This record gives sequence, C-alpha cells and structure tokens, in this order.
Amino acid sequence: MSIEIKVPVLPESVADATIATWHVQPGEQVSRDQNLVDIETDKVVLEVVAPEDGQITEFLAQEGDTVLAEQVIAAFAPGAVAGQEVTKAEAQAAAPAPAAEEAASDESNDALSPSVRRLIAEHGVDASQIKGTGVGGRITKEDVESFVKNKGAAPAAAPAVAPLGERSQKRVPMTRLRKTIANRLLEAKNSTAMLTTFNEVNMKPIMNIRKQYQEEFEKKHGIRLGFMSFYVKAVTEALKRFPEVNASIDGDDLVYHNYFDVSIAVSTPRGLVTPVLRDTDTMTLAEIEKAVRELAIKGRDGKLTVDDMTGGNFTVTNGGVFGSLMSTPILNLPQSAILGMHAIKDRPMAVNGQVEILPMMYLALSYDHRIIDGRESVGFLVTIKEFLEDPTRLLLDL
Repeated sequence: MSIEIKVPVLPESVADATIATWHVQPGEQVSRDQNLVDIETDKVVLEVVAPEDGQITEFLAQEGDTVLAEQVIAAFAPGAVAGQEVTKAEAQAAAPAPAAEEAASDESNDALSPSVRRLIAEHGVDASQIKGTGVGGRITKEDVESFVKNKGAAPAAAPAVAPLGERSQKRVPMTRLRKTIANRLLEAKNSTAMLTTFNEVNMKPIMNIRKQYQEEFEKKHGIRLGFMSFYVKAVTEALKRFPEVNASIDGDDLVYHNYFDVSIAVSTPRGLVTPVLRDTDTMTLAEIEKAVRELAIKGRDGKLTVDDMTGGNFTVTNGGVFGSLMSTPILNLPQSAILGMHAIKDRPMAVNGQVEILPMMYLALSYDHRIIDGRESVGFLVTIKEFLEDPTRLLLDL
C-alpha cells in the first residue's frame, strides 16, 4: 500500500509554493511525524511530516520545483523497511563509485537551504569547496562553519592573490520570501508619498526603571523587562490619539481601524518578517515581552504561521540591536506608518543650562503623506517621545 504525500492547503492569498528542502531520501527509514520536506511560500515555510513509520519510495517533485496546494509530491510506503540489516560486503557493493559519489555530491550542493545560502554569503566562501555531510551529500550549516573555521586556522599556502583564471562565482536563485520582500519594498517606494520625520528621546528614565525593577519583574513574570514593551505601549497610546496613523488607504477610501495590532520587524535566516502583536491596548508590559520573545523564537526557527504574519496596522522596527544610529524605514504596506528605533548612545546634552551625559536614541517615523499630514506625523512622534521620557504617563493615561 502506498500513501500520497501532498502539499498542505495553502493560505487564501498564496497561489503556489516551492519545494525548499527534502530532509530524507527515497528508501530512507523515517518515523511518524518526522519532517520530510520544507515547502516555502511567500510568507512562511510549511513542514510536511511523515504520516506514520515507513519510507519515501519516489519523489514526484524536486527541490526548487513550484507546486500547488494538495499536489502530490512523493509516494510513501508505510511500515518498517524489510531487510534493513545488510552485510558489510552488501553495503560496499551498493556503494557508488568515487567519481559517481563526487558528482552526486556536487549536484546536491546546488540545492542549498535558505539558512545555508545566507551563511555562505555572509562568509563569502565558495560552496563547491565545502564537503557536505548531510543526507545525499547536502551541505549543512555545521559544514559551512567548520569550513570557515578550518580555513581561518590553516596556514596560507596559496599565493596572496589568486590568478584571474581561478576566480569563480556561484549563482543561486532568490527565495520566494526574498523576492516577495523585494517586490513589496519597491511597491512601497513607488506607490506612496513617503516621508520621514525624526526626533530624539532621553532613555534614562526607562533605563532607571529597568535597573530598579528588573530583578523583581523577572522573578514575578519569568521574563526580563526589555525596551520593546515600552516602545509598543507608547506606540499604542499614540495611535489612540492620532487615528490617521492607525488608518490605511483602500482604493479611494480611508479605512480607520478601531483596534490596535502592532507588527514587530524580526530578522530571520530567511529574511525580514513582521509578525503581529494583536490588541496591544489590552496587553501588559509582561505580556508584550513574552509575545515578542515567542515571535522572535518562532521566526528564528522558521515556525511562524500565516496567522502570525497576517494583519497589523503599524510597524515597529528596532535597528538599534544591530548598531544602527539612524535610518529611514520603508513602509510595510498597506500600513501608513512605521517607527524606527535605533542604538542608545551616551551624548552630551544641555539640561537646565548644564551639560549632562545622557543615553539618547533617535526616533524615525516614515509615513504616507497621502493620508497623514505633517501636523499628525510630528505630533505622533512627539507623543511617543513624551511617553518614553516619562513612562508614568503610560500608567496614568496622560
């Protein structure tokens, strides 16, 4: 009896998907619920698991192929594989010749997972020089890290400047998520009247609160008190006061949202994604911190769902975690505004006629001028500044 392995039902807004990575090979024994293949859509990576113990007998779609919802991509034979125990002589007889094995390895190296592509690009290494230890000779992240480490530690036996004839390059296709990000960023630049306004905020009051209550907060709620919860709370209260910023354009209509869903920009191995915190006006600081950590972990592990990514009326992005001092963030369509947070740096500031060293941070608000005027944008940003410089206003609703 054979079982059909199918592409899961895709979200309504997703037309097709791409086979990203097969984690098993035909004939390889797998257990129930073991991940067989990663299927990449415009928004998330879907995992297809084994329905029960058994083995894949045939691939009907290869890595890189475009597939549709509920399309059959493999044949699966349930039950333990007969004759799993083989003798050493049989194993040697079944092993491919060295040349064939090398060719198979080279072919499998061309189908790199998104995380491996990113790691190779970061270190600027040639994938063809890396020996893959994964299934079918695939290159894993550990292979790349080991290659980079050994390359750095090995003595320089080759000439400092390689001959021109030995220079090479490798062309890999963009992932579906990366293509979607590129298209959406271009659409935001070309279809909106985007402007950016700046301000700066003294972070000392919040830093004092964190220093005073960090231990007690972590003991009670089981999570550290970070900056993001203050940012989200300040944004939510400012959105209440400036409904234009919490609105969007739909054709010739302005849509004013009476709820507060804030998108959080999260950097993942596959690219930048913006999962959503829902009803932030009802959340406590601890609930926000827990939700942000959960989304960040899911993003890192590729576990974000379509529901996690759907919606959002306003986006907060924190480039400060990477050291950015100032930036002009791009709108996350169909939203009308995005707030950029940056690195906190000690700077000399004039306070009551005296120079003091204070932890300062630049704020950047990019907005669509078609719906938000200068008065609303500047007022919105100043409101956030006031909330962050005097956090008690958040508690007293002032």
